[in-house]
Amino acid sequence: MVNVGARRDWYAPRMRLKIRRLDSTIPLPTYGTDEAAGFDLAASQDVRLAPGQIALVRTGLVIEVPSGHFLAIFARSSTPLKRGLLVANGVGVLDPDYCGPNDEVMVQVLNISGAEVLVKRGDRLAQGIVLPAPRVSWQEVSDIREVTRGGFGATGV
Repeated sequence: MVNVGARRDWYAPRMRLKIRRLDSTIPLPTYGTDEAAGFDLAASQDVRLAPGQIALVRTGLVIEVPSGHFLAIFARSSTPLKRGLLVANGVGVLDPDYCGPNDEVMVQVLNISGAEVLVKRGDRLAQGIVLPAPRVSWQEVSDIREVTRGGFGATGV
């Protein structure tokens, strides 16, 4: 019998990433809980955003992602509701070759509130998840399938 409430460390494979702090006082990213999918990314300095403004928020970190993977940067679920900020580009993509000495991870945020937002050093704004990025090759064909589903939005709202 399996204990459903037990932690399953065997379930989640561990990946060791190289990381460089541009400021030794910046903490390393952490997971909010033992089973959180993403690790938190925090601001390394204060930033003020006017309503509707987009800004790059520095993390003070350079992260080397393994070849064949990428670091996806998503908003934390509470960031839009509590702070009025969205990750401006939807999902940030950090490629494995973006890891030079000063290739700092930055979070692009958009202030969707009607007021100025102050991001303070240490505020957790986004979460990172390392995902596989397989390379594809193309096989051009004249037909894909015989039946179409009906086009964009065909399954309803």
